[in-house]
Amino acid sequence: MVRDWKTMQKGLDQAISKSKFGHFFKLEARKTTFTRELRAGTATFLTMAYIISVNATIIADSGGPCSVSDCTALPENKTVDPTCTLDPNNKGYQNCLSKLKSDLIVATSLSSMIGSFAMGLFANLPFGLAPGMGANAYLAYNLVGYHGTGPIPYKTAMAVVFLEGIAFLCIAILGLRAKVARLIPSSIRLACAAGIGLFIAFVGLQAHQGVGLVGPDPATLLTLSACRSVDPASGECVGGKMQSPTFWLGFVGFIIMCYGLMKNIKGSMIYGMLFVTLISWIRGISVTIFPHTPLGDTNYEYFKNVVDFHKIESTFWAISFTGFNRSQVWVALATLLYVDVLATTGTLYTMAEIGGLVNEEGGFEGEYVAYMVDAGSTVVGSAVGVSPIATYIESMAGIREGGKTGFTAVVVGVYFGLSIFLTPMLTSVPPWAVGPSLVMVGVLMMKVVKEIDWENVREAVPAFVTMVLMPLTYSISNGIVGGIGVYVALGLCDYVVGWIKWVIEMRRMVARERNQVSAAATTVTAAAAVELRNVEII
Repeated sequence: MVRDWKTMQKGLDQAISKSKFGHFFKLEARKTTFTRELRAGTATFLTMAYIISVNATIIADSGGPCSVSDCTALPENKTVDPTCTLDPNNKGYQNCLSKLKSDLIVATSLSSMIGSFAMGLFANLPFGLAPGMGANAYLAYNLVGYHGTGPIPYKTAMAVVFLEGIAFLCIAILGLRAKVARLIPSSIRLACAAGIGLFIAFVGLQAHQGVGLVGPDPATLLTLSACRSVDPASGECVGGKMQSPTFWLGFVGFIIMCYGLMKNIKGSMIYGMLFVTLISWIRGISVTIFPHTPLGDTNYEYFKNVVDFHKIESTFWAISFTGFNRSQVWVALATLLYVDVLATTGTLYTMAEIGGLVNEEGGFEGEYVAYMVDAGSTVVGSAVGVSPIATYIESMAGIREGGKTGFTAVVVGVYFGLSIFLTPMLTSVPPWAVGPSLVMVGVLMMKVVKEIDWENVREAVPAFVTMVLMPLTYSISNGIVGGIGVYVALGLCDYVVGWIKWVIEMRRMVARERNQVSAAATTVTAAAAVELRNVEII
């Protein structure tokens, strides 16, 4: 039976390879087959499917377009408390957040589907696309802020993402991508990836967005938490430190992810999230995501639908160009553009190299179109309310399975399209299932630090400043600006000291020349005097 299956599979692969479909994706030219590309697309999706719930959770933390007007008024005086957006028990605002997360689940799946389809059909490359990690955290926590407490409203932030996509598209069309990428020193480019990894991991360790291992402290700012009970207003530990059942469940999920990656098991991050999520769906236990409360009952009733088509409402074209007179807006635009250009350049070249797609000139087929697809997908993503779209390094899972053509990306897009109909399940993934995956993403992003020249202080110090400032100031842009500032300062010091040395050396040379001229003049005068004396004697 196995032999019959292999014979049938071989016949199917040969038939499809010689068809118009096979010629379009160049299956024979790239020495691959239909079934191999199908397996590759499945492997890629399994490794990056976590982004659907993770991205929705992160961006939903910003509150999106939800505001004080969505809050339930106080029953005593029928007025709305201005701080109601930070109250986890305000039914009106929480309902708005629930709808927002559903919108973002669909938006993430839809934008990922469109981006992956475009990469496969236009560039014919086996790369999956989805909203990028790092950019989503920057948008949610630095720009808009937790539940809208940041300097930029959500709609303005989406306008920034829209313009960033347009700018990146222009750079890609004009072929300026490499020149823009080279404007930043290599040590800071590498440190940015590591710093963003630390930032994402820090988010995953907190209570609202992750496992809750760390929490606020009035004396030390930050301390060990994982408490059984916390102050809902300040987030400080009230009692039961390291006794939070959700933390320990999330920890087990993290160990599952680590072990799976250690053994090169594809989809390990999904398996860890699934383990934690499935247990959290059980009602009546201490780690349930559906407590017996009015909000918990409402969420559970929606969850029981399992399959549902949710129409994007609150985040579709939620774009406003008001407020562009603020400096934060332009700093955000520059930061997102820089991170997008660097991330896309590094990811595409790395995966093309691993996939054996790079030619003798150092380029690869479809490179020019790939950058335009990445940029164009960001424009589409902003229209449905998500952060910049990025080419995912997780695509290497599919490449290792033998994926070499755009059909791999098309398969990824099909899977993302199917996930649109699973909104009730995907919106019910708890933060303590998402947190471990964020920490694991941080771990994977740290490997670039080995490429930094730590023996060279001029390279090491700016890199260190970049990495440290991102999590400690809770801002990716602060890390980039700080690292570049230190690099420029050290460069200026080096230039000034070199210029001073040059001036001193020039003065010495001038003085030396003057002495030589004076000595020569004295010699000539003495010789003339001797000659004159000899004439007088004669």
